Amino acid sequence: MVRKPAKMYRNLAKKAYTRREYMGGVPGSKIVQFDMGNLTEDYPVELSIVVDETCQIRHTALEAARIGINRQLQKEVGRANFHLKIRTFPHHVLRENKQATGAGADRVSEGMRLAFGKAVGTAARVEKGQKVFSVWTSPQYVDKAKVSLKRGIYKLPTPARIVEERAPAA
Repeated sequence: MVRKPAKMYRNLAKKAYTRREYMGGVPGSKIVQFDMGNLTEDYPVELSIVVDETCQIRHTALEAARIGINRQLQKEVGRANFHLKIRTFPHHVLRENKQATGAGADRVSEGMRLAFGKAVGTAARVEKGQKVFSVWTSPQYVDKAKVSLKRGIYKLPTPARIVEERAPAA
């Protein structure tokens, strides 16, 4: 199966299609982990990827961004010095009306008759200003964490920015 470009699924065109109990054959999410790094320690600095436009982010894009961010953080900061969390979940089921191509396709394909489509993947619906990824770390690793989050932004189908929040000094 050929994957369609992300621009076909990026916009929120219709209402959410999430009721899996009525569907058969929904492919599983490719996201392996939602929390990575040191989960026990509290860090004073939170860096987050915040999206600038309302859109849908496919589960493959979330996983690609997670892998890029996590690998860079482990290499630069070390596993014990950060906590990475994915803040969205791909609930929305994407559908596609498969079209036959090649010789004799007109006899095989149904065209637009019964064009509801089959489930081909999932996506997270995100609103403008919503956090997608967050990294908690120490102040000495902030610059390296920003570089790794920047790497993750390149994998997302929407413009995004990095927001830094520091815990108040006690």
